[in-house]
Amino acid sequence: MNDSSWGAPPQAGYWGPPDQGPVPGAAPAGPAYDAYGVHQPLETQPMPIVPDVPASGGEQDDDRGAARLSGPLFRDEVPSRTPQTNPPQHEPQQSQKPQEPMPSAPQPVPAPQKKSAGRDLGAAIGVGVGLGVVILASLFIVKAVFVGVIAIAVVVGLWELTKRLEERKGIKAPLVPLAVGGAAMVVAGYLRGAEGAWVAMALTALAILVWRMTEPPDGYLRDVTAGAFAAFYVPFLATFVSLMLTADDGPWRVLTFLLLTVVSDTGAYAIGWRFGRHKLAPRISPGKTREGLVGAVTFAMAAGALCMEFLIDGGTWWQGLLLGLAVAASATLGDLGESMIKRDLGIKDMGTLLPGHGGIMDRLDSLLPTAPVVWLLLVVFVGAG
Repeated sequence: MNDSSWGAPPQAGYWGPPDQGPVPGAAPAGPAYDAYGVHQPLETQPMPIVPDVPASGGEQDDDRGAARLSGPLFRDEVPSRTPQTNPPQHEPQQSQKPQEPMPSAPQPVPAPQKKSAGRDLGAAIGVGVGLGVVILASLFIVKAVFVGVIAIAVVVGLWELTKRLEERKGIKAPLVPLAVGGAAMVVAGYLRGAEGAWVAMALTALAILVWRMTEPPDGYLRDVTAGAFAAFYVPFLATFVSLMLTADDGPWRVLTFLLLTVVSDTGAYAIGWRFGRHKLAPRISPGKTREGLVGAVTFAMAAGALCMEFLIDGGTWWQGLLLGLAVAASATLGDLGESMIKRDLGIKDMGTLLPGHGGIMDRLDSLLPTAPVVWLLLVVFVGAG
């Protein structure tokens, strides 16, 4: 550190007149001499110059023989301005330059996230395999047991639907007549065919009207209308599975129906999850894409050709192509239909009974409207059996 870093050297008289005698060579003090020893006439004597540093005392050092530092200690230090009571009026103003914004630090690029399937695939696959084993075992061993499986699924689906209607909308669709009438429809369709199913449907609607009369009339029309809708939507459509089962090759027809529906859903899910870019019906089901629909049609048509060629007596591959196309359309519409109901209710799933799938109704949504389509086309292609 050199001397220049300490600021300007002190001058004589900077701290006032010396108190240890006259300084050699200095002018005598008197009225005609100023504080610096220069002779001035009385009439032209200027005002004494007030130094920037305060007089002795206060916050300054007690050593009057040494000048107070007036500059920075080091060259790269910024001197601090001592507040003054009367700042100079003609202090030159420095031109203010606009401050340039400091360059922002580069933001870290987030790591790409893996595309999520949106549900627990392990649980979904496990539950699906378990249901498949139960269905196949009952379907090919004893037909009556499979009819019982259909009836149980219908009753649970009705319970989920009526429960959600009451929770979200305050609609009290009578569950008891729905459950009894729904199971009766499935059994009547297997034992008495289409006529038995229609009779059971009519009796179920009548039972709903009578059962609701035991409660106050407020909301009567709303509740019985919801009950009639539930009776048609769940058990009546499921009755067509019982009708398929009555044919000689009934188990194979039911298996074809189940395979095509599952393959259609799987193709839509796999292709849509991997390649889906364009929404199919964003206001109803944001997760469905047009690419997924193409996947559903492609997979279902291929599976239909194989099933009609090797599983159905008298069937041909081109019939299977048409059957697969119809199944893809009906399964997609059924899925969208239940999505519409869930959007209206403000829920994501109808239930939580099946881990990875939701509720029973979340699995029946595409099966129910597909059952009458497959039944009708099989009757047209190969007869009632």
